[in-house]
Amino acid sequence: MTPIDELRQTMARLRAPDGCPWDREQTHQTLARCLIDECSELLDTIDRNDIPHMREELGDVLIQVVFHAQLAAERGDFNFDDVAREINDKLVRRHPHVFGDHGKLGTAGEVITKWEQIKATEKKNGPAQIGVFKDQPPRLPALMFAEAVVKQIEKKSLPADGIVDQAAIARTANGLTESEAGRRLFELAAACRQAGIDPEMALRKECDRVMRDVESRVQSRA
Repeated sequence: MTPIDELRQTMARLRAPDGCPWDREQTHQTLARCLIDECSELLDTIDRNDIPHMREELGDVLIQVVFHAQLAAERGDFNFDDVAREINDKLVRRHPHVFGDHGKLGTAGEVITKWEQIKATEKKNGPAQIGVFKDQPPRLPALMFAEAVVKQIEKKSLPADGIVDQAAIARTANGLTESEAGRRLFELAAACRQAGIDPEMALRKECDRVMRDVESRVQSRA
């Protein structure tokens, strides 16, 4: 038996009628916070390049995947093999330059372009996208959310002039280093605290404004 099969067997035993009372009470919804916490702890080991500890935290994230797959299997929705099979099929499908007869791609940029082209042709699961902006996970931190909004504007060449101060952004980006960016972000977070402003909420509201105004402009031009 492989280690992953042993892990799946352990999870099934914990969920059995005579298993662990806590594990038996859990649902997809109650485990959501656990997944966020475990991912955050894994990210911390990555930031610190703590390789030995990273192995442990990867395991904590993996058990969350196994746990959710076990819950789904009990309901007859899907199982762990279905999850593994679907992501493997996706990886093979989106890498024709490796697994297919597509010509070799020489740079990471070319790979990303090809990935997005293939992704655009695939059947979308989940709720249908509404508007020009790609839906983002609602739990995504505001800073990552803002970055995703900017990426969509650039990627789709959306009309954001006057909505977003592109000149100011260009001036800030000129010569900007990681350490300087970190210092400015830290100072801004500290200033928000002194001013009684929630920086997470402030940035999310600004993202909402940009998306709303860009959407309105696109619709008016349609």
